[in-house]
Amino acid sequence: MSDRSDKLDQLKTSAFDRRFSIAKASFLAGTRWATANASSMFADEETKSKKRKQAMSEQANYLVQEIGKLKGSIVKIGQMMALYGEHFLPEEITEALHTLNNNTVALSWPAIKTQLRNELGAKLDDLTVDHEPLGTASLAQVHRAVRKSDGLEVVLKVQYPGVAEAIDSDMSLFRNMLKLTRMVPQTREFDEWFEEVREMMHREVNYHMEADTTRRFYERLKDDGRYIVPQIINEYCTDRVLCMTFERGVPVNSPVMLSLPQVRRDKLGEASLEVTIREIFEWGEMQTDPNFGNYLVRLGNGKDIEDKIVLLDFGAIRQFDQNLLNVARGLIIAGYHHDLNKMIDAMQGYSFFDQMPASVKPGMAKVFLLATESFSSLQNNPDLPPDIMDADGKYDWRKSQLHARVIKQAGESMASRYFSIPPKEFMFISRKFIGAYTFMTVIDAHTNMRKMLEAHL
Repeated sequence: MSDRSDKLDQLKTSAFDRRFSIAKASFLAGTRWATANASSMFADEETKSKKRKQAMSEQANYLVQEIGKLKGSIVKIGQMMALYGEHFLPEEITEALHTLNNNTVALSWPAIKTQLRNELGAKLDDLTVDHEPLGTASLAQVHRAVRKSDGLEVVLKVQYPGVAEAIDSDMSLFRNMLKLTRMVPQTREFDEWFEEVREMMHREVNYHMEADTTRRFYERLKDDGRYIVPQIINEYCTDRVLCMTFERGVPVNSPVMLSLPQVRRDKLGEASLEVTIREIFEWGEMQTDPNFGNYLVRLGNGKDIEDKIVLLDFGAIRQFDQNLLNVARGLIIAGYHHDLNKMIDAMQGYSFFDQMPASVKPGMAKVFLLATESFSSLQNNPDLPPDIMDADGKYDWRKSQLHARVIKQAGESMASRYFSIPPKEFMFISRKFIGAYTFMTVIDAHTNMRKMLEAHL
């Protein structure tokens, strides 16, 4: 058990405190950045560029350290900017933001108990709550509890006091910080993504929305023995507390996973990919955070009890309009046929594609064909590298090095010089697929993607 002294008694959510801390840090970073630029004024271009990169990296890391001290929503904003910022922030800043750790210092039990009492009132007495959190994040922490009347094990996701109310002021703080440092060009794309992050932040703290989504996924998957979705326990849910059944499992990247026989890992891989396919072809909504922490595996015995995937977090959900879904499905189906002309035909009906010059589309279509090669077959895809698909159509994710190959091809494509910022919706879908592909690589699964797609064709 951790010592009481390493806990916080309260978060620094006072607007004045936070504004002052950030303004001071931004001003210092901006001054140092300007000084570094001035000192290299008479150097040659290569030296200038090297010095600028180094100075930006140093100042970005300094700012991120200051943000980390504040906790609460500003840390989560920084993490989201790290995830999506590669499209509108300098590389040195996103690299620094990636170091913001989600394992923030926990809030002490007395502070959490006060929040639970305020939210649940006398109902809190129904539960025996562990004082030590199961996990902490930037907006909430999770405590295990047992209902005294029947021994039901539950988890309580307890939102930190004041974080929901601080989101808008923290977003303004973050934007002012970037402006003050003069390290980030303020563009239309920056504004659009900034607003998108603001929306995501508000969705993250909307526990009623998360509870509804969890219920929908529970209903969809409750009769499929390969999945477990926690059940929401309504009587202990409020605006700031989410209560659901406690579900046991091992982390996806734990050593025990790799010790499983290949056939069991393949089945788990197929089950996780099937959810992603159904989100696009059947449900029209997607859990867009591919973080491994959102999955556990409840191990069976390799005989009559099968392994199950536990799906945990439905805070980052996105609904997609019919038009976008049709485009995304068209791209995947063109990948299934591994047909360049079909892929080019699928690239329409969405402003991003419709505004793209015809001369750029074939290069972009080749990138999409490569990204969807796991849906192709030995018969229709002569470009498949040797030994990454077997005679049963099973694709070897680890051997394929697919992500690295797609990035290389995208960099060489003419299209990469035509646009820099893809539409947000495509970013969410591609992130989800990258997360799913990484999951396959980590557990070293071999899966037949065509078979699971054929159910939807």
